[in-house]
Parts: sequence; C-alpha cells; structure tokens
Amino acid sequence: MTDLTEDDTPASGPTRAGFVALIGEPNAGKSTLLNRMVGAKVSIVTHKVQTTRARIRGVCMAGQSQIVFVDTPGLFRPRRRLDRAMVAAAWGGAADADAIVLLIEAHRGLTEGVKTILDALVHRAGGRPVALAINKIDRVKAETLLGLSERMNEAFAFNRTFMISAEKGYGVDDLRDWLAGEVPEGPWLYPEDQIADLPMRMIAAEITREKLTLRLHEEIPYQLTVETEKWEERQDGSARVDQIVYVARDGHKGIVLGKGGETIKGISTAARAELAEFMGRPVHLFLQVKVRPNWLEEAERYSEMGLDFRDGD
Repeated sequence: MTDLTEDDTPASGPTRAGFVALIGEPNAGKSTLLNRMVGAKVSIVTHKVQTTRARIRGVCMAGQSQIVFVDTPGLFRPRRRLDRAMVAAAWGGAADADAIVLLIEAHRGLTEGVKTILDALVHRAGGRPVALAINKIDRVKAETLLGLSERMNEAFAFNRTFMISAEKGYGVDDLRDWLAGEVPEGPWLYPEDQIADLPMRMIAAEITREKLTLRLHEEIPYQLTVETEKWEERQDGSARVDQIVYVARDGHKGIVLGKGGETIKGISTAARAELAEFMGRPVHLFLQVKVRPNWLEEAERYSEMGLDFRDGD
C-alpha cells in the first residue's frame, strides 16, 4: 500500500491525517466505537472480553480530516504469553498515535483497572491530546455520569470529556469532530475509500473467530485461533477461502465440530454470509479444525494475529 502524495488530495482547503489510539479495559466498547466511527465492521465485536487481539486500523473520513483508528487489545493484568503480547500491543498502539481516547463504561465507573491505566497514562501520554469517552451512558443516571466525570478528570487532566453510546451512536459525532481537529495537518495516509489497513485474509479470519466465540460461549474461552490458509479468486468473481481453526486440546476439537459436524457447519454458514456481505460478492468458505497443543507458544501464530511474540516474554 502506498501513501497518497500532496497532488492526490482535494484542493478545497488543507487536509489533516493522523492516528488515534482507542484504549481501555477489555469489553469497554472499543471495537463497537471503531466500527461506528468507520461505518463498517472492521473489528471483532462479541460479548466476551479480550476478543481484539491485533491492532486493527480503521480509517474514518471527517471533512478534510482522515482519522486512522488503532483499536488496541483491552488493557488488563496479563498472565499468559498471549496476554502479555496483547497488553504490549495496546500500549504500542498508544505510543504510535497522535491522540488517545480512553474509553470507560459508565456503569462500571472508576475501577481498579481504570486506575491502573490512568497511572500509566501519566507517563505514557507524552503531551499528546487525550480524551475521555464515557460509554454506555444510557445505563446510568445523569448525576452518576457527572460524578464519574469529575472523579476521572481529577485523576488525569483530560483535554476533553465525551458522553457517548458507541452502540446507539449518541455523542459519537462530537468525539469524531473533535479528533478531526486534533490530528496534524498533512496529506491523507490512505485512499479515501479504504476503510481498514488490514489484509482480507485477516479480516476473514477475524469474522470466523467472532462466530466461534459467539457460538461456543464459555466452553472454549480463548484457546482457539483461526488462520486463513488459502485464498483463491475465481473467474466468476467469487472467492474460495480455506481456513484452519486451531484448538489446544482434543476435547476442544469435538466441541467445535459438534454432533455430526452441526456446530462447525453453523459457524461456517454465519461467517460465509458476513464475509460475502462485507466483500459484496459470493464466498465459498471451507473450515478445518486441527489440534495444536502449543499454539499459544508458537511465534508464527502471533504474527498471524498482528502481535509480537517477543512481547510475551
């Protein structure tokens, strides 16, 4: 992918472009906010925590500004190598950004996890603008929101505070417009019609992993990953996509397959439909399930997820 040059940008006034990191605890709504801002689904959204593994970039156009969102994994206390790599990726995304948005849940308030993030922000913000976005405001009363805003701003000097509902869209335009003015002047970084800096292979894998996570509930929390093994463009305009679902145990394979293969068939059907809608053309999706007991310790798996294996040390 090549960056645009000065000559490629519109002539109606100066353009702006920059990176914005969305940080917060797991399940705070970062992926939902990213998808709402971009206007398309580019990040996995489930009811489970820690589902965003890679730093997914979504591109949002706001007037003459191009905002490139870095959707980071949720910040939490890491225990496994994968956890440590995810937390390192989150702070790495913040370090590379021109502005930072801390997203918290209105009904959870100032949790211990949020306090830890605030303490880290004091050292990591580096003078960049930091906004507070209090999400899911429809779940609490107005006086509770005001009290939470006061406590948060006493703990850290935020440039702006926004009350939003990422799911319903309340307040999201105001946040977007503010960010549009905070990114630096300069040529756009991506073509105007590009919504994500992410290979279709990875988007396809993320869609399938989302369907697996939704379908399997608590049976296999985070012990699986999906890789797009083969991508074939066909003459009729369709695409054949072959993916492998890696699980850590033999017992997990049976759960993913289901009785008579019904579970994997349902997952494949749901993933194929969403991928076809996303691409705007027919997709033939084929899934295999394989057991790799040590996939959480394989550097190659981390590269597929956009993470650095060494960050887990």
